[in-house]
Amino acid sequence: MENIVVSMFAETFIHPGSGQNDGVIDQPVARERVTGYPFIAGSSLKGAWLDYAKQNDTDENERKQLFGNKDCAGQLLISDARLLLLPVRSLSRSYCWLTCPLILERLARDLARAFGEKNSLPDIQVENEKFLGLSEAENFIFLEERNFQRAGIVPVDVLEVIEEFIPHEKSRARLAAQLVVVSDGDFQWFAENGLSILARNSLDNDKQSKNLWYEETLPPDSLMTSIVAQRDSSNNSMKVFKEMLLKKNYLQVGGNETIGQGWFQLGIYPDDSETTAKEGGDNG
Repeated sequence: MENIVVSMFAETFIHPGSGQNDGVIDQPVARERVTGYPFIAGSSLKGAWLDYAKQNDTDENERKQLFGNKDCAGQLLISDARLLLLPVRSLSRSYCWLTCPLILERLARDLARAFGEKNSLPDIQVENEKFLGLSEAENFIFLEERNFQRAGIVPVDVLEVIEEFIPHEKSRARLAAQLVVVSDGDFQWFAENGLSILARNSLDNDKQSKNLWYEETLPPDSLMTSIVAQRDSSNNSMKVFKEMLLKKNYLQVGGNETIGQGWFQLGIYPDDSETTAKEGGDNG
């Protein structure tokens, strides 16, 4: 079975809605019930990929081969998209990219499941209200309204692996200055309380408000990953999928497509010269 990891770098606000009202926020993002981390369900991604295939004139027989139909299953197995980096406001720079030990452990497990143990990452532990960073000049940082004290350095192995999942070269170059690892508990707090809340309004013919609501979104520059596997290695399904991705390495997922939201830039891990979605390629 051939596996790849599709990296998904948010170019716009992303609203993977849960469809459930949760208190003040009318339309919250979908979250894992246990951790509170935002995610995109594999079923939603599969639908987005099918729509992508139709828009890019993928042959009908190839679409059936990849994604199936009501009578047969497709050859691709598409996992949920998991959060890897979350942008959070900071007083010392425009924002920091946050991650935590649990997310890095999950990434190591995903890479091991897809490619073998050689992709494992070092274990990291961080106490609450402490952080690991790459700049030794900062002993304290402010994230949102919270203050964090420096506890050490992010291992270089972690930086090098995460860099491979950022498809945009200039954004990748900023990672060393903006990567911050906090504790699992602190990351959960930011994942539940630090996302963007956007007010939306519907007006009547007299320009009066008739429906004001609030939506929760993942911010631009969020980074997610999804494993895509081929069910039967005896056919060319993964080759067809990679070629399809190369036609336009941008994917729209989630709600609010008509107001420009939901766009990800895509990359393929492991990267190679034949299958990487090249930056600045054909945008259709």
